Amino acid sequence: MDKQTNREQLPLHTEKVTSIWTELLFLALSALFLTLWILRVARRGFDGWAIVFLILFGIFIFYSFNYRVLIIRITTSALILTFGIFRWIIPLDNIARAHLDELPALLKYGGAGIHFMTVNKRYRASFNLLEHPRVVIELAQKKGPVRDISFSTCQPDKTLSLLQRIALNVSKSGI
Repeated sequence: MDKQTNREQLPLHTEKVTSIWTELLFLALSALFLTLWILRVARRGFDGWAIVFLILFGIFIFYSFNYRVLIIRITTSALILTFGIFRWIIPLDNIARAHLDELPALLKYGGAGIHFMTVNKRYRASFNLLEHPRVVIELAQKKGPVRDISFSTCQPDKTLSLLQRIALNVSKSGI
């Protein structure tokens, strides 16, 4: 790696976002489906419902581990969102606009993890934890069908300020 590449990857901001409510939700759902599976197997044997409960337990125990920490990294070249095994990289020159997320309650509190939804006729990927505010990134060029990315942060003002400064510098330099 040369000095230019290394300089482009300098971290400007790193934040690890956690949520006790998200963790408790996924652990409670894991416990519920494990309990239902145990009861079903004890009473009826390993039938179709037992398989459904076991699959749901597996999904929610995966969520418990995978969606425990959202890592937000802003480098000199990209915004990188990491949620367990999933990562989304947004080159800074693809950020058209950044602002606080304002959604109706059903969409705002509709769950935790990674979600895809349409907001104001724009398809969005959302990296969401339950009790934290979200920042929306409008992409200059969509990635697949995705035109916006939103993510939870404990420091929305600091994150927004940094992203808006970067977007302004990128637009001035004509990159």
